[in-house]
Amino acid sequence: MRRVAAGLALTKLATLTALALPLQMLAVRADWRLAARLPVWWHRRVLDALAVRIHVRGAPVDARPLLVTPNHSSWLDIPVIASLMPTSFVAKAEVAGWPLFGLLAKLQRTVFVDRTRRTATGSAASELGTRLSEGDCMVLFPEGTSWRGDEVLPFRSALIGAARTAILHGGHDRVWVQPLTLAYKRLGGLPIGRAERARVGWYGDTELPRHLWGVFLAGGLDVEVIWGEALPFDETTNRKTLAATLEATVRRDLLAALRP
Repeated sequence: MRRVAAGLALTKLATLTALALPLQMLAVRADWRLAARLPVWWHRRVLDALAVRIHVRGAPVDARPLLVTPNHSSWLDIPVIASLMPTSFVAKAEVAGWPLFGLLAKLQRTVFVDRTRRTATGSAASELGTRLSEGDCMVLFPEGTSWRGDEVLPFRSALIGAARTAILHGGHDRVWVQPLTLAYKRLGGLPIGRAERARVGWYGDTELPRHLWGVFLAGGLDVEVIWGEALPFDETTNRKTLAATLEATVRRDLLAALRP
C-alpha cells in the first residue's frame, strides 16, 4: 500500500514539475518577480508529496544583505529551506551537470563553486558577494559536504568571507549572517536512531534516485528548523572567528533538538 501511495505522490509531483518548469524558465529569462516566488510554491509541493512536516523555531531577520549558514545532511535540506522563503543556494560545481536537478538548481539562480580549484572558489565568492549586495538571501552550507544529520562538521570560512565583497562593492556597511539548524527527528512517526540516519542523510556513495524513493516510502518525516541569532559581518570581522561561532551555535541547537 505504501508503494502505491508513494507512486501516486511521485506522479503528482512530476506533473506539477512539468507545468511549473517552463513557467520558471520564462520568469527567470524575463526577470519577473515570480522567479523568486515560484520555487517556494514548488518546494512546498515537494514536501507535501514526501509527507515532510516542518516545525519552525525563530525566524529569519528582515535585514539585508543576508547570508544563511545551515548544517547539511541531505538533498532534503534544499526543499526544506526553500519552502520557507525566497532564497538561492551555493552548491558544488558538479550539481550543475546533474540531470533535472542541475536544471532546477540553475532556475533557482544557484551559485556553483568548484572547491578543488582555489581560483574558482575566489570567482564564486565574488559572485556570491555581488548577489548579497543586490539583496538576495543566499544559503551557504559551510561544512562543504553532507553528513548523517546527528553531528556538525567543521565550518569552512572561505565563502563566508564573500560577505566582505558585498560590503566593499555593494555600498553596505555590514552583512547579516544567520545560523540555521535542521534537525531530522522522526521517520514514519518514530524517533530516528543512529541506524536509521542513512535513510534521511544523503552522504557517501548513496545513489540519489534510490535514496529519493526511500524517502517516498518512509511514511512521513518530521524536521525541526531552528533560526539562530543573526550576526553582523563588517570590515573588522574575522571570518574564521565568525565561522567558529556559527558552527558552535548550529552544533548546540542540533544536539538540543535531537536530545530525547
